[in-house]
Amino acid sequence: MALTDTAVRNAKPKEKTYKLFDGGGLFLLVNSKGSRYWRLKYRFQGKEKLLALGVYPDVSLKTARDRRDTARTQIADGIDPGEVRKATKAAQSDEDSFEAVAREWWGQREPNWSKTHSSRILLRLNKDVFPWIGSRPIGEITAPELLTVLRRIENRGAVETAHRIHQSCGQIFRYAVATGRAERDPSADLKGALPPTRQKHHASITDPQKIGELLRAIDGYEGSFVTRCALQLASLTFVRPGELRHAEWSEIDLGKAEWRIPAEKMKMNVVHIVPLSSQALSVLQEIHPLTGRGKYVFPGVRSLRRPMSENTVNAALRRLGYTKDEMTGHGFRSMASTILNEQGWHRDAIERQLAHAERNSVRAAYNYAEHLPERIRMMQSWADYLDGLKKGADVVPIQKKS
Repeated sequence: MALTDTAVRNAKPKEKTYKLFDGGGLFLLVNSKGSRYWRLKYRFQGKEKLLALGVYPDVSLKTARDRRDTARTQIADGIDPGEVRKATKAAQSDEDSFEAVAREWWGQREPNWSKTHSSRILLRLNKDVFPWIGSRPIGEITAPELLTVLRRIENRGAVETAHRIHQSCGQIFRYAVATGRAERDPSADLKGALPPTRQKHHASITDPQKIGELLRAIDGYEGSFVTRCALQLASLTFVRPGELRHAEWSEIDLGKAEWRIPAEKMKMNVVHIVPLSSQALSVLQEIHPLTGRGKYVFPGVRSLRRPMSENTVNAALRRLGYTKDEMTGHGFRSMASTILNEQGWHRDAIERQLAHAERNSVRAAYNYAEHLPERIRMMQSWADYLDGLKKGADVVPIQKKS
């Protein structure tokens, strides 16, 4: 006897699981906890098989019958509906795997990132995440499963990397939720699961007397002339090492005393203006006859078409006798930040000149020239201050003139 909507709706749980048959192999399985499942019993090539057709009431009696009829048509055509289901699920799994969704997420955001940042994120995922959960359907990944991946990174001592990957995975899961391929973000359950990172500071010299010694050592550098000029400009402009070595002559306007770094080269993908002091202009004018016909201000040793190596500045500092715990190429930024703040310059002007992250990316895109008049004065004052230290003048930082 065929089932009715009323009979299905009123099917109550019993002590043991039982079945209500509809016909054509279709039946409703009612378990002891009250859940009701549609199942189809059929035979294919002499073997009895079972096919799940959904859960009541999400799948109505009519829908269950339609699915039964479709399956029976496939059987009549020599097709096993169970194998069709497996193939469909496998295809969906490939499209909705963690790796597939992660690569789609990365592709959506990559145009707004610097090349270095985007490649670093993809490299981390390729190395530390995809081999372990890349093939898993993203909607099925649990918090403990993700924690196992993060613990593997933590156990090799890369705690900071584990935190960064945790952050990236959270963004990927939230993207999956937004695009309908996951119901929630399991990374949110792991807050506090990883040990905190120890804040690292780039080695830097901030004692005025020692800064003077460093500057004199740089002026007396006996290695490559290009490297010496790079060290001098690093102290005067305190840009990031990557921005320094990728500096191009086309970005520098000697007449306007301005270096305008394109957005695609910047960490936050926003144009950055570096006012050039008279001392910075002197360095650039000195090196221009040597490299000015090429693309890069500081080209590599082997090819003028490529920028200097990322290790050049640090290697030069080592050659001058400074260990990695004393001074680094990035340390010129900490040096400037510390002393300019002590001298009383406007904090926002300092932060903007350091090109630190702006919380509002839209605001940052329009405000790259913010505080520019003060920044111009500040950069010249900074260069004059360094000159004073280099000559052994009074090394006590003075407050800026209002």
